[in-house]
Amino acid sequence: MKVVLLAGGFGTRLSEYTNLIPKPMVTIGEKPILWHIMNHYSKFNHKDFIVALGYKAEVIKEYFINYHSLNSNLSVDLENGHMKIFETSNIDWRISLINTGIDSMTGERLRRLKNIIGNETFLLTYGDGLSNVDIGELVKFHRKHKKMVTVTAVRPNARFGELDIEGDTIKTFKEKPQTKDGWINGGFFVIEPEFFDYIDNNNSILEREPLEKVASLGELMAFKHNDFWQCMDTKRDRDYLQELWVSGAAPW
Repeated sequence: MKVVLLAGGFGTRLSEYTNLIPKPMVTIGEKPILWHIMNHYSKFNHKDFIVALGYKAEVIKEYFINYHSLNSNLSVDLENGHMKIFETSNIDWRISLINTGIDSMTGERLRRLKNIIGNETFLLTYGDGLSNVDIGELVKFHRKHKKMVTVTAVRPNARFGELDIEGDTIKTFKEKPQTKDGWINGGFFVIEPEFFDYIDNNNSILEREPLEKVASLGELMAFKHNDFWQCMDTKRDRDYLQELWVSGAAPW
């Protein structure tokens, strides 16, 4: 099953990094967040990736073109330019890097990949969110209900602490608790190819007309994930993910 990663946006809320590189290339540890997402899928034996590129596409292309040399021990003969790799990574991913337009919206990016994806069920997520969602269970859930689209629903931590106040007395204090209500789109979709029929050619936004229409038809299902999920919208988000990785406590 192919895995589509939307990695073409401008990432303006993370401008501390994205003035120079695209958001999916912002590093957690020594690896781009895009690598971490792909590595999570590969743990469930999904290793055929299609990356929808846009803003600073060349940075992502160069990273994967040079992946072996950047992540291997090697020797270089400067007289003739010959390179010998002693030890290389054991990653066996297949990656298609496709330019989908610098200003394209998410629906248009996906539509431009239709011929590459083919007439088969596929996985889709964003290039800026990490989770420990069980991809195997997600796919099993999708196949069981037999609807057109499954989206992973998550309840992220609140941005600020929650106070339970009675009169002027604080009864409970919870620092950044997980929200009790308000499930949101956490990415990590499973999609049937018929979904392409609902993406117009007018540069539509995936999360608006296409998914809204599918939902109105009763063809959009939620795979509820109550465990770790974290987007990387701001430097604060990135620093939190970095702390988890460095501490050895990263859940993904």
